[in-house]
Amino acid sequence: MRLHEIGSLPGARKNRKRIGRGVGSGWGKTAGRGTKGQNSRSGGGVRPGYEGGQMPIHRRLPKRGFTNIFAKSYAIINIRDLSRFESGSVVDEAALVRMRLVKGKRDGIKLLGQGEIDYPLTIKVNRISQSAEGKIKAAGGSVEVI
Repeated sequence: MRLHEIGSLPGARKNRKRIGRGVGSGWGKTAGRGTKGQNSRSGGGVRPGYEGGQMPIHRRLPKRGFTNIFAKSYAIINIRDLSRFESGSVVDEAALVRMRLVKGKRDGIKLLGQGEIDYPLTIKVNRISQSAEGKIKAAGGSVEVI
């Protein structure tokens, strides 16, 4: 069997419905749009969300919440993720991106203390939790907050 010999199964390919092509087609004259009214006209219809003059749902529901435009978004990593690094290596933003632990543009990196580590690493991150700092120092490593 070759690529040019492969055909689609019967019923897999269906012609599109061609409306407005004569009375005999069953979709002629008004072309399934009914008679008169806004929706029968070309370019007719109402905008998305319009409910016929009734107060739309997006205006009936109350506004909720608040978005802090000054909030910082940190990439979160845990101590268990650092098992990819060899003993004594320097873990900074470039190393984390290289190991694909951090993706995309963020305001910084925060290290959290979930997991265990038993060999020393030099950590350079923007933020670190107390438990993570304790575990790194207990393993003989060092922490630098940049």
